[in-house]
Amino acid sequence: VQVFSSEGRFLLKFGSNGLEDGQFIIPSGVAIDQQGHIIVADSHNYRVQIFSSEGRFLLKFGSNGSGDGQFREPSGVAIDQQGRIIVADTFNDRIQVFSNEGRFLLKFGSDGSDDGQFNDPSGVAIDQQGRIIVADSDNHRVQVFSSEGRFLLKFGSEGSDDGQLDRPSGVAVDQQGRIIVSDSGNNRIQVFSSEGRFLLKFGSNGSDDGQFSYLGGVAIDQQGRIFVADSGNHRIQVLAMPQRQQQQQ
Repeated sequence: VQVFSSEGRFLLKFGSNGLEDGQFIIPSGVAIDQQGHIIVADSHNYRVQIFSSEGRFLLKFGSNGSGDGQFREPSGVAIDQQGRIIVADTFNDRIQVFSNEGRFLLKFGSDGSDDGQFNDPSGVAIDQQGRIIVADSDNHRVQVFSSEGRFLLKFGSEGSDDGQLDRPSGVAVDQQGRIIVSDSGNNRIQVFSSEGRFLLKFGSNGSDDGQFSYLGGVAIDQQGRIFVADSGNHRIQVLAMPQRQQQQQ
């Protein structure tokens, strides 16, 4: 894991390849809690690890399997207003919720394409109402749930038109409640209202500024800047939220 300033200046790094505490095999998702702890989905070690803000190992939880508190390649992680850790348990096709110390609290979801079911969920985010927003990647949609896992709504379908998605990988929520989606297969970012109405899109396939290749996670800072893991181009891009009228030119 590497840590940078808000302007992209390298600050510190921690971790190495391996199975021991503080080591990783394909870390995928990261989140910061209210105390500044760094929570990492250590995907191929089938666990979540928690570190201090300076990268000191604090604790871990999870193991390989499908029981409560076990994982099969967890990817996205998020922290809600109660400090709970929400994990996209990707290949178990479910979401699991833990206390801030890693105690299993609840789970929801199963394999499928019905409401509340998942096909390789990846990114997860929490909005201001405490709703859990999930990038349901291989169902090419986003689903929204209550804080206790009750299905509320969904949006998106497979395709490249406005509001359609191709393997969305990450989700984030800005201070206006808008849902920002990494539309990975379409090499673009799409922005939706809190109820899933399409608002705007930006980005295209390529390596120029503002272009993308296989997007990963997405995050929003307090200034509303959008941080995108531009995986295929081996970089992070920081973008301002476009205005609707600019998008329609």
